[in-house]
Amino acid sequence: MNKNAIKKFAIDARNKLIASVTDKAGMLGITPDNCSEAITKGADFEVYKTAAGTEVTLNKKQCEQRRKLVDQIHARGFEAVVEEVAYTWFNRICAIRFMEVNDYMYPVRVRVLSSEKEGKNEPDVVTMAPDIDWDFTDKEREEIIDAKMNNRLDDLFRMLFIKQCNLLHEVLPGLFEETEDYTEMLINISFTNEDDVIRMLVDGIDEKDFNIAAVDEDGNAAGQVEIIGWLYQYYNTEPKNKAFAKKGKITKEEVPAVTQLFTPDWIVRYMVENSLGRMWVEGHLDDELKSKWKYYLDEAEQEESVQQELNKIKAEYATLKPEDIKLIDPCMGSGHILVYAFDVFMQIYENAGWSQRDAAQSIIQNNIYGLDIDDRAAQLSYFAVLMKARQYDRRILTRGIEPNVYAVQESNGINRGQFKYFGTGLTDAEKNAAVSQIEELLNTMNDAKEYGSLLNVKDSDWELLEKFVENTDTESQISFDTYGLDETAEQLKQLIKIGKVMAQKYEIVATNPPYAGTSNLSAKVNNFVKKNYPDSKADLFAVFIERCGEMLKKKGYQAMITQHAWMFLSSYEELRVKLQQRTIVNMVHLGARAFEEIGGEVVQTTSFIINKKKIEKYNAIYCRLIEPITQHGKEEMFLGRENRYTAKLESFNKIPGYTIAYWISKKFADIFKKSVPLKERAYSFQGMITGDNNYFLRLWFEPCREKFVTHLKNLDKNKYDNIWIPYNKGGQYRRWFGNNAYVLRWIYGGKTLTRARTENNEYYFKEGVTWSFLTSGLFSCRYFEEGALWDVSGSSIFCNGQLSIKYICALMNSIVAQKVFDIINPTINYQVMNIISLPVIEKANTDVINTLSCKNIELCKDDWDSFETSWDFKCHPLISVISKNRALFDDTTDIDLAECCTCWENECNKRFNQLKANEEELNRIFIDIYGLQDELAPEVEDKDVTVRKADLQRDIKSLVSYAVGCMFGRYSLDEEGLVLAGQPFKSHFFEASAPRCGTGFAGAPGASVPIGVFYYKTDDGVKKCTYNPDKDNIIPICDEEYFSDDIVSRFCEWVKIVYGEKSLETNLDFIAKALGNKGNTSREVIRNYFLNDFFKDHCNIYSVTGSGKRPIYWLFDSGKQNGFKALIYMHRYDADTVGRGRTDYLHKAQKYVETAMQSAQYTIDNATSASEKSKATKAVAKYTKQLAEMKIYDEAIAHVANQRIEIDLDDGVKVNYAKFQGVEVAQEGKKALKVDLLAKI
Repeated sequence: MNKNAIKKFAIDARNKLIASVTDKAGMLGITPDNCSEAITKGADFEVYKTAAGTEVTLNKKQCEQRRKLVDQIHARGFEAVVEEVAYTWFNRICAIRFMEVNDYMYPVRVRVLSSEKEGKNEPDVVTMAPDIDWDFTDKEREEIIDAKMNNRLDDLFRMLFIKQCNLLHEVLPGLFEETEDYTEMLINISFTNEDDVIRMLVDGIDEKDFNIAAVDEDGNAAGQVEIIGWLYQYYNTEPKNKAFAKKGKITKEEVPAVTQLFTPDWIVRYMVENSLGRMWVEGHLDDELKSKWKYYLDEAEQEESVQQELNKIKAEYATLKPEDIKLIDPCMGSGHILVYAFDVFMQIYENAGWSQRDAAQSIIQNNIYGLDIDDRAAQLSYFAVLMKARQYDRRILTRGIEPNVYAVQESNGINRGQFKYFGTGLTDAEKNAAVSQIEELLNTMNDAKEYGSLLNVKDSDWELLEKFVENTDTESQISFDTYGLDETAEQLKQLIKIGKVMAQKYEIVATNPPYAGTSNLSAKVNNFVKKNYPDSKADLFAVFIERCGEMLKKKGYQAMITQHAWMFLSSYEELRVKLQQRTIVNMVHLGARAFEEIGGEVVQTTSFIINKKKIEKYNAIYCRLIEPITQHGKEEMFLGRENRYTAKLESFNKIPGYTIAYWISKKFADIFKKSVPLKERAYSFQGMITGDNNYFLRLWFEPCREKFVTHLKNLDKNKYDNIWIPYNKGGQYRRWFGNNAYVLRWIYGGKTLTRARTENNEYYFKEGVTWSFLTSGLFSCRYFEEGALWDVSGSSIFCNGQLSIKYICALMNSIVAQKVFDIINPTINYQVMNIISLPVIEKANTDVINTLSCKNIELCKDDWDSFETSWDFKCHPLISVISKNRALFDDTTDIDLAECCTCWENECNKRFNQLKANEEELNRIFIDIYGLQDELAPEVEDKDVTVRKADLQRDIKSLVSYAVGCMFGRYSLDEEGLVLAGQPFKSHFFEASAPRCGTGFAGAPGASVPIGVFYYKTDDGVKKCTYNPDKDNIIPICDEEYFSDDIVSRFCEWVKIVYGEKSLETNLDFIAKALGNKGNTSREVIRNYFLNDFFKDHCNIYSVTGSGKRPIYWLFDSGKQNGFKALIYMHRYDADTVGRGRTDYLHKAQKYVETAMQSAQYTIDNATSASEKSKATKAVAKYTKQLAEMKIYDEAIAHVANQRIEIDLDDGVKVNYAKFQGVEVAQEGKKALKVDLLAKI
């Protein structure tokens, strides 16, 4: 089955149908904004103005259809009605395609959308009409002949298609409702147009994907009715994405699309075979029948007492007849589970001696039930079940048997005042009982679309209610009150059918429930689950675990696939306790990527079978399939009988939180008995929630450095207010030290942090250990120094005096802790409850552990501080290695950068190897302490060591970044660490303004100095700068060297000063090769790097996952032609920066380009060489484009320059950056052009 083709068709078809329906509505004078009134009215007609401005005349029938359409739009909105009409026709088109391919068409087997003749586009129905036994009226025959005579084949096709839908209403009324309504007016289909839905379907999806008789090269069924389910899922792709992308709660209308997920076929088979199949063969042993079920799991060996209990249950199952077993899918979607259940029921019936024809009827009437919140899904399930029955009974469609599958409907709006007209022939007592029960049913079903099958409907006398609604008496009481009585009766009949299905108990409940955190749903749903399902309220899948159990009979089977979080998370502990009163029969633990449509680690699932009866000491089978990373790989592992475990539910009582850790050994389980939990040796709690991260949080390099305070021990309110302090917020996998990226705004003594956990303020600013709440790989934790606070996603732990914080850090980073966390919570969420449940066994060797832990923290801090994204960064390592290796670099005028890289590589390798050895030694120590020598190995893989090795390109790029920092004064070759980050330029640097000492800046050294020399202020006075910072905070990046402070020239000067003049060219060549950009010379390569890649790299460095890019060097960029580019340093920006950039750089650049173009034009006019002329012609073309680009850019930058925009560093990069984007430039006769002054981030 080509799912890519199916997906493409479904998405394209939805958009095409919505557009078509919208256009047709416009031709009726109906638009998203207005439903126009008739401009002319007659006895049997009305005239309306269309959206195109023309007029349309509607007959009496069409007028009535239009009125109904307008009423629906006023009640539900234009978009909702158009969506409904589009999916109604989508469902019908797909259903007809399935039926025609499988030769199921009614009443005559003729193709409606295609032709049996290969290569023929005209559908057979068009070719054969009117010679088809469709009971055409004389008028219809005339219309057919006229359409053919005048070659109006698409009109004919549309008429015949609607006729076929009306005929199918006779046998499939649940899908093909009568089209004598407004939907008929809004359908516009064509078979001649290759871009229309019909041809998209027929040509785009291989026919064999619909054909249930077709087999693939392996002999497996190629076509299945399940294709309807895939079409439904893919049809919902864009609505699903739209719902997830919006801000706010998911509405009840959006829930079906958001939660729809097509269950893998093999999981469906596993669930049905091990629930329905199990119930039958346990009472009617038949190895031949069981052998047909590929995914059936035989029972594990049981103790004798358990086996005796099982035999009693099997004896009860033996009394069941096939028609006694009721199976429901309360979240049926498109009916995948019900369809396979039909096949298994058929095998059971045949095993009991039934014919296929009789069995098919009985299965529909007695065995299969389904519910869903979505009307569309119910239509498709209805169709899928009947198509499955059609495989076994050719006349099933004409027998008038309706499947027991329904969309849950609401009772809102039913006219209860009309109840007095119902119940003719019943006694007063019966009427009163019926009214009372119906009232209760309607109260329960109020707003039922919000809750779906979660509603617990009370059992009623359904036969009495059916009689009550069936018999009405209005003949003697016709009045205004009886208006709409028939509609009320139909609504009540439907609700009684639905209520009966919701109220009765079942032998089997099998489903894939919605996965949706209830906090994202409506307040009604939230309040409902909190009240009725407090132990599973966090997510709908968990709520349905409870609800499905309620729907079961006492010894019934519950088969589900859900997210696996309920097995481990502390929020589901009470649910796990409840499940201790039932019996897990077997489980297929799938982990991530069980659904081929979902990548990543977020959705991790498990499928399981539960018997409602508690069987003490039952030995269940667990299949652990979490390692394969594909749906197929998991299936193959299951069939290969790999990774199978047995465990008793009672054994999980030993594990903290009753987690379902079925795979652990007895020895590991015993650890929890002989240890104490970490919560008795340390104190941990969830971090704070700021309530507004956009206001309270920044990356540390955004605010002014003078307002950023580290190593605080307490907050003196008089001394510290309106400051930024370190804030732990999780981050990527990294052990021991690091991920120090965020700072928290501390203002008004923290009173504005209304959601902070102030009860824990005694631990504010203490040293501790922090970890990331979310992680898709191994667990990692990091030591943090005094002076920090912490977030909910970076929860922390502190020592209480019994264990040192370094010991705790070592234990949490050990292989033993990882194994424990895998047991008590193998999800991507590491909660405080999981951490403090870590078992602690104390031995005498704590000093060794503390020493190794301190060394590891130091090693990782050295690594973290080697890069400028650390607030303790001092100097670039390719410079600091010089002073560490003076014997090697004795000539400061001739330092080889390649040798510096080699020294740095050796330093990195030494640190890496030492950390790895230390971690392995700690693992050995903890393995010995916990007695797990036979369970665990101490070795650490290189990929799990979290200090960095040397990387030539990354390290050279970071060196370039450091050089740019020196150009702006952020760093200096004369002082380690951060220099300028928000302070005035003159607070650190000054320029000599006169040639004599004392006539310029006070204290300038020397008797005579040249004007323009920069000096640097130190605690000991001033000294001449080794490398001058840029005075005006603007560094141009041009494709040619137009300016004296051109960035490439400045960089080359910096390299010469740092590594010496003798080695300059060698080092530039080395840098150019490492950068890898295009160019004929090293300077050209470096220039291309600055033009094309530097800013992108800078944005990537100055970013944190989840917070986006936060560049501190901003790139003024005129566009793709590289007409004008210039860097500025955000922390030195002032209100005149843009104006200076325009007058001192942009205008000069324009003149330079004009001059260059004139020179190139001169060459064209005078050169005799063809190659010279060609080169000059290309140059003129380039300069022309650059000047045009700069002209528009100049208009935009002039507008901003005149505004003299101020920025506030406390607002951060995103807010300030946006002030220079989207500037409107007027264009004569055109829409204003929006221009970004800064490169997009």
